Amino acid sequence: MTHSPEKLSEQDVQDSFHSYLKSSLTQAKIEHLLEPQILASAEADLMITGPALCLYFAALRSTTIPPSVPLPRGTKSEPPRQLSENNCPPSFLSFFHVWASNVHKIQGLEPNLQHDLARIICGLAPLIQPSNPALSGIAADLRAVAIEISQRRSFQDRYAADLQAALDAGGGSSSLKVKASFVPPPIYDGPGLSSPTKKSPTSSTFPRSSRLFNVDSPAIEFIRETLYAALADVLERMPSLRRLLKWDPPRAYFASVAFAILDVATTSVTSESSIIGILGRELTLAECPQELKPFMTELTSIGRTARQMTEEDDLQMAQCLQNGEEPPEPRLNRVRKMLEGGVGYDRSQGEDDSDRRRSVEGRAVVFTNRVNALGLGILQIKTFRERQAEVFNILGGIGS
Repeated sequence: MTHSPEKLSEQDVQDSFHSYLKSSLTQAKIEHLLEPQILASAEADLMITGPALCLYFAALRSTTIPPSVPLPRGTKSEPPRQLSENNCPPSFLSFFHVWASNVHKIQGLEPNLQHDLARIICGLAPLIQPSNPALSGIAADLRAVAIEISQRRSFQDRYAADLQAALDAGGGSSSLKVKASFVPPPIYDGPGLSSPTKKSPTSSTFPRSSRLFNVDSPAIEFIRETLYAALADVLERMPSLRRLLKWDPPRAYFASVAFAILDVATTSVTSESSIIGILGRELTLAECPQELKPFMTELTSIGRTARQMTEEDDLQMAQCLQNGEEPPEPRLNRVRKMLEGGVGYDRSQGEDDSDRRRSVEGRAVVFTNRVNALGLGILQIKTFRERQAEVFNILGGIGS
């Protein structure tokens, strides 16, 4: 008679992950995949790149079939342990499945292609051209899991220390110390005694004609209020997000922001790459302050890509129907499922890559990553952070 192995605790997995994350960031610095200035700046994308690199190095480290991860030993006398599908905590199992499905792909690459994969994860161009398209799909999966990890408060609270450890490693005798500037976003753990409101979301929660905003307000406030107005619309349309607020508030917050970004990108971006938002005001890229231009450029690019995906899917659907074939699920539908349920949403239902008809580049995953990455980037913009506490409190009162 066999028995199931005892599940590892979430704390065990978190401690092991952060131990490996420090060494992964240090290794990336040594190999010049990440320069010290990037580590110190703690730009939003680094919240994704760091954990994705950790997953990549863990895949190279795995020696078992099916894949598992050897956990760091606290002392020499401590018996070796492996993180496997059998003992993985349920909250991390979807992450583990996505990672495990890529281990054999990573280990099967030639060393120069493995290095190119690391470069792609870090946002660098591959050295071998033309690039192997399979690398983009693997990198997209690892970055998608990294996004899930980076949205967890337990990760955010320890990430600054991980960056600082990598910056300090191999520092030599120089007296110049570089300090990581990462600051976690505001805490959001759901409704509490301090929540100022207990009403359901309505258009008046984030009014489109807010008295805090007028047509002459700065561009960055226009973008902020337009996104927060879209956030209210998203919560009104999606009861599933409101339910998610009751049992996983932080994830519901990030998912809501991502859906708001997608909503604005697909409904408010014009063909001239301007945005028409609250009070009917139009904002062009030329009117944006310099710090907002990368955000505006990516937002409008997401809108163009979404329109292109829809047109391609409509064409493919027509061709399938004409040939008597079952059309694949539209990519934007899959994007919305991943925004809400995470990249592993379908793996938990037993579906494999062929069932999902994913292209080798994983374009739906890549696009989902872009939307989520932009949502994480918002957290780094001071003007957005100024109203974030208010938004958190409003979300905390929903459904109470």
